[in-house]
Amino acid sequence: MDFSPLPIEDGFSADRLFSQGYSYTYDDVIFLPHYIDFPTDAVSLSTRLTRNIDLSLPCVASPMDTVTEDYMAAAMAALGGIGIVHSNCTAADQARLVVSAKSRRVPIFSSSLDVFKAPDGCINDANDFDGSNYVFVTESGTRRSRILGYVTKSDWENLSDNKVKIFDYMRDCSSNVSVPANYDLGQIDEVLEKNDVDFVVLEKDGERLDVVTREDVERLKGYPNLGKGTVGPDGKWMVGAAIGTRESDKERLEHLVKAGVNVVVLDSSQGNSSFQIEMIKYAKKTYPELDVIGGNVVTMYQAQNLIEAGVDGLRVGMGSGSICTTQEVCAVGRGQATAVYKVSSIAAQSGVPVIADGGISNSGHIVKALVLGASTVMMGSFLAGSTEAPGAYVYQNGRRVKKYRGMGSLEAMTKGSDQRYLGDKAKLKIAQGVVGAVADKGSVLKFIPYTMQAVKQGFQDLGASSLQSAHDLLRSRTLRLEVRTGAAQVEGGVHGLVSYEKKSF
Repeated sequence: MDFSPLPIEDGFSADRLFSQGYSYTYDDVIFLPHYIDFPTDAVSLSTRLTRNIDLSLPCVASPMDTVTEDYMAAAMAALGGIGIVHSNCTAADQARLVVSAKSRRVPIFSSSLDVFKAPDGCINDANDFDGSNYVFVTESGTRRSRILGYVTKSDWENLSDNKVKIFDYMRDCSSNVSVPANYDLGQIDEVLEKNDVDFVVLEKDGERLDVVTREDVERLKGYPNLGKGTVGPDGKWMVGAAIGTRESDKERLEHLVKAGVNVVVLDSSQGNSSFQIEMIKYAKKTYPELDVIGGNVVTMYQAQNLIEAGVDGLRVGMGSGSICTTQEVCAVGRGQATAVYKVSSIAAQSGVPVIADGGISNSGHIVKALVLGASTVMMGSFLAGSTEAPGAYVYQNGRRVKKYRGMGSLEAMTKGSDQRYLGDKAKLKIAQGVVGAVADKGSVLKFIPYTMQAVKQGFQDLGASSLQSAHDLLRSRTLRLEVRTGAAQVEGGVHGLVSYEKKSF
């Protein structure tokens, strides 16, 4: 690949465009197409999360309590990315989520699809099945407790009295078939066929982790093929976790290391602080083999301080998330395109990978983040609402949705996330986020592979066959950019139609 400047001057180089004093978002800028001499399938999106952790996909699930717990972490690892388990819970609970995610081999999550009820409960109407064909009955009515039986939709429809307690007509599960949690898809399918059952129970050390139905297995078979995934030296999925910068987080860190966590993210809205620098030094000294990601930062000065403290990766973004109000409330932050380019420019000099955190709404945003210098993108709203995201689906104005909230919202702060904004000791709590809802997106196992295929097509149009080649093309000033006017942004999207249906795949 020839990285020499183009003979005809057209557009702007990145260093010139981002030195004009404007704070640009992803939508503000557009890349000019370059030269194609390879097929789309030749594009490699393999990358580095940190100095020492490689990923086959540049995707990271954000440490938010409505985005990443054990299901999401296992699914992201199965895809070749990684999930960062949130810290808005006790240290022991967070460690259990890490263990649960690492224990799974096949990313099937029946309990995020199926309904669990207590034996003394009732099924009032068909909506209680929430799109599933089963209601599972457990001792406490939660997915973690011992399974007692199940009710099929047809069983319920044949009842003459819907007020009957579930226990009185459920199918007994005292002899249910259990399999180890590390069984792969083929092994689970074989057990279902051999025993002629509709579901099996995944167990680890006598604890029930999940229920896998025949429908789940068939559903997963219909998704794009999964690669080898992100597997650690222990042969299990690689899983990250968030911690804060308080003294108590040293104990949390100890719990996570014992649980086998592969990387920790210091979770702060403004990472350039004495608190974070001290925690970076403590973590690297106490656990030298553990990679530590610092942030969040948006300036070169912030980044340099954390690099000198010893971080293995940087998280970039401040106020760019869809549920974040930091820029509005505090008048501090930076447009995400500018932030990613500036921080990546200085981080590259030290070999520190950058995570572009926030502002991702479509595949084009991912292309822009990666080409501007990021090694991975961290996603919150893009993954919220998926099957694997925590929480139950509800119907809102006829649409199936899940709750999605910012960690700076007052609701999340009441559970402990206020220390992320250095406000846990303040008498007055000021929100830097909101609570909302996002539409049902289906499984990440389906829509992430399609999204990554779109990203590959974007790289092909730019003449970049890998992230490294994209970065080289940008820094050599071969790739050119322009700023889009408001009218250009409108023209670049769907327009001029009375109505339309937009499907990405």
